[in-house]
Amino acid sequence: MSYAPVNGLDMYYEEHGTGAGRPVVLIHGALSGIGTSFGTILPCLAKTRRVLAVELQAHGHTADIDRDLTVEDLAADVVALLDHLGIERADVFGWSMGAAVGLRLGTDHADRVGRLVLASVSFDEGGLYPGLLDGIQDLRPEHLHGSEFHEEYVRTAPDPAGFATLVARVKRLDGDLPQWSADRIRAVAAPVMIVLGDSDIVRPEHAVEMFKLLGGGVPGDLTGLPQCRLAILPGTTHTSIPQRAEWLAPMIDEFLDA
Repeated sequence: MSYAPVNGLDMYYEEHGTGAGRPVVLIHGALSGIGTSFGTILPCLAKTRRVLAVELQAHGHTADIDRDLTVEDLAADVVALLDHLGIERADVFGWSMGAAVGLRLGTDHADRVGRLVLASVSFDEGGLYPGLLDGIQDLRPEHLHGSEFHEEYVRTAPDPAGFATLVARVKRLDGDLPQWSADRIRAVAAPVMIVLGDSDIVRPEHAVEMFKLLGGGVPGDLTGLPQCRLAILPGTTHTSIPQRAEWLAPMIDEFLDA
């Protein structure tokens, strides 16, 4: 458990495992931290590889600074952490907001990433179900009191009273979701594994569209397998994806080792 000075932050991160290959960086979802996003799957991945789990600005053990949350800044923070640790290239596993940060790493910092596992990611606002975020601006911090997100924050944050500010920052982020053009997705050089719950907040049609833009959707027996992959987990919602370690860990291990 350590802190690194990056872009005005004291970013909290944890290192687990001692694998000899590229390390894998775990990037959590909004309002979450390492525990609620990766508490189940992290020990599984750390059996065979070096794992770096980060906590982004205003999340978990990492204190907030005077800066809105944007995927561009958060991706730059991850790159700065890799620089601090002397890591030239890493694999990435991101969930939800962390998957958007991972996708930004793949498009804007391609030379720093090896393989990307992106769980519950959309590349434009059409990826979400219509109306899904209509009430997000009415969300108040007290609506989340008693949730696992609030309990983790109170337990780990340097300033437990800062939860209201975090919620406000996430609302602004959700009000202006990151966007990528189809051409930007086609140009991603890193092999990508897209993960989705079959009852996720991202529409399955959108995940298939992204899969095709990355080179998927081909008859592999005739053309060979593409470098991208698509995994849709049955009976799985957005928030239950982190609980599917028994399915995800072997799939991710095999993909990262491919």
